Amino acid sequence: MIKEHDRIVLKAAIPPAGLEAGDVGTVVHIYSDGLAYEVEFTTLEGDTAAVVTVEAAQVRPVHNREITHARELQPA
Repeated sequence: MIKEHDRIVLKAAIPPAGLEAGDVGTVVHIYSDGLAYEVEFTTLEGDTAAVVTVEAAQVRPVHNREITHARELQPA
Protein backbone atom coordinates (compact mmCIF):
# COMPACT_ATOMS: atom_id res chain seq x y z
CA MET A 1 0.00 0.00 0.00
CA ILE A 2 1.32 3.42 -0.94
CA LYS A 3 1.48 5.92 1.94
CA GLU A 4 2.13 9.65 2.24
CA HIS A 5 5.80 10.51 1.70
CA ASP A 6 6.41 7.27 -0.23
CA ARG A 7 8.26 7.56 -3.50
CA ILE A 8 6.34 6.30 -6.53
CA VAL A 9 7.06 5.67 -10.21
CA LEU A 10 4.82 6.88 -13.03
CA LYS A 11 3.57 4.04 -15.22
CA ALA A 12 2.58 6.37 -18.08
CA ALA A 13 3.53 9.84 -19.27
CA ILE A 14 1.63 12.98 -18.26
CA PRO A 15 2.56 15.30 -21.15
CA PRO A 16 0.83 18.48 -19.88
CA ALA A 17 3.08 18.34 -16.79
CA GLY A 18 6.21 17.39 -18.76
CA LEU A 19 6.38 14.02 -17.00
CA GLU A 20 7.38 10.70 -18.56
CA ALA A 21 6.81 7.09 -17.62
CA GLY A 22 9.48 6.12 -15.11
CA ASP A 23 9.67 9.54 -13.43
CA VAL A 24 9.88 9.30 -9.65
CA GLY A 25 7.78 11.48 -7.35
CA THR A 26 6.74 11.72 -3.70
CA VAL A 27 3.17 11.25 -2.48
CA VAL A 28 2.07 14.38 -0.63
CA HIS A 29 -1.63 13.50 -0.20
CA ILE A 30 -3.84 10.42 -0.52
CA TYR A 31 -7.42 10.71 -1.83
CA SER A 32 -10.31 8.30 -1.22
CA ASP A 33 -8.37 5.58 0.59
CA GLY A 34 -5.75 5.25 -2.13
CA LEU A 35 -7.86 5.64 -5.27
CA ALA A 36 -5.79 8.71 -6.22
CA TYR A 37 -2.68 10.54 -5.04
CA GLU A 38 -1.29 14.06 -5.11
CA VAL A 39 2.35 13.62 -6.14
CA GLU A 40 5.22 16.12 -6.19
CA PHE A 41 7.99 15.68 -8.75
CA THR A 42 11.24 17.52 -8.10
CA THR A 43 14.48 18.17 -9.90
CA LEU A 44 17.61 16.57 -8.46
CA GLU A 45 18.39 19.94 -6.84
CA GLY A 46 15.05 19.88 -5.00
CA ASP A 47 13.05 22.37 -7.07
CA THR A 48 9.43 21.42 -7.69
CA ALA A 49 8.93 20.43 -11.33
CA ALA A 50 5.25 19.46 -11.05
CA VAL A 51 2.52 18.60 -8.58
CA VAL A 52 -0.17 16.40 -10.12
CA THR A 53 -3.12 14.29 -9.07
CA VAL A 54 -2.89 10.76 -10.42
CA GLU A 55 -5.11 7.72 -10.20
CA ALA A 56 -3.74 4.68 -8.41
CA ALA A 57 -3.46 2.79 -11.72
CA GLN A 58 -1.04 5.44 -13.05
CA VAL A 59 1.64 4.82 -10.42
CA ARG A 60 3.46 2.04 -8.63
CA PRO A 61 5.72 1.86 -5.59
CA VAL A 62 9.47 1.95 -6.12
CA HIS A 63 11.26 -1.38 -5.83
CA ASN A 64 14.31 -1.89 -3.63
CA ARG A 65 16.56 -2.88 -6.57
CA GLU A 66 15.80 0.21 -8.71
CA ILE A 67 17.99 3.26 -9.25
CA THR A 68 17.02 6.73 -10.40
CA HIS A 69 17.96 7.97 -13.86
CA ALA A 70 18.51 11.63 -14.74
CA ARG A 71 16.95 13.40 -17.72
CA GLU A 72 16.59 17.07 -18.53
CA LEU A 73 13.10 18.46 -17.91
CA GLN A 74 11.63 19.88 -21.09
CA PRO A 75 9.65 23.13 -20.92
CA ALA A 76 5.90 22.52 -20.79
